[in-house]
Amino acid sequence: MIGAIIGDIAGSIYEFKNIKTKDFPLFSPGCMFTDDSLMTIAVGSALMKTNARDQSLAPVIIGEMRRVGRAYPHPMGSYGGGFAAWLQSPTPEPYNSWGNGSAMRVSACGEAAESLEEALSLAKISAEVTHNHPEGIKGAQAVAAAIFLLRRGMGRDELRAYIEQHFYPLRRTLDQIRPTYAFDGSCQGTVPQAFQAFLESTSFEDALRGAVSLGGDTDTLTAIACSIAWAYYARRGPDEIMLALSTLALEMLPADLRAIVSGWESRVSLSPKAL
Repeated sequence: MIGAIIGDIAGSIYEFKNIKTKDFPLFSPGCMFTDDSLMTIAVGSALMKTNARDQSLAPVIIGEMRRVGRAYPHPMGSYGGGFAAWLQSPTPEPYNSWGNGSAMRVSACGEAAESLEEALSLAKISAEVTHNHPEGIKGAQAVAAAIFLLRRGMGRDELRAYIEQHFYPLRRTLDQIRPTYAFDGSCQGTVPQAFQAFLESTSFEDALRGAVSLGGDTDTLTAIACSIAWAYYARRGPDEIMLALSTLALEMLPADLRAIVSGWESRVSLSPKAL
């Protein structure tokens, strides 16, 4: 969860002002958490509120997403139109979205799962409360599966093979993607690029910088890339930059959200042991 929040904050100011370079100050003035962090936190909060890991989890996720969303109705970058309507609807129903929102909020599902099958199931449940299009579910499942597998010790080459077999081709390098990549709010136009930012990285910071450098929907793309990268680079303990960024990210959250994230991180910790 904390990786996704760091990525969201770091990428927040570049969504409509892409920079196409890895050379930029981390957490520049103006960086702020967006709806990506809010919904990531909401899913984690739901998982802490109930032991349910089947379809009975869905109403809890809906409740937490709507509670957090209504408490923070005007985040930086704002909510997408369909999701904003869903937040306010008296009868919230999924709206067949394939948007990348399902993938950016799913990190807690990968961290909470006790098996790969459960990671995939939790991701599906968390996605389809809004994003019930197959591509919306697919994006969430790819990210949750990666987080689960990396926390259990899978290497990068193995992960690439798994993702290519089950989800997306990953054949283009960052240098090949960057020149022509533009804003794309879909899972299929964001999640593979986020994976590539991780797969080419040499550190968590490098994954973050690589994701931002692609441009496009930078807060969401970087949130996804950093949720995956955190699972890998935190396995042996986070480095100084990761610790510093996590501290800064927590300080930027309001107290109620900070408490949820701190509670989640203390339960999940750095080990692969599930909740």
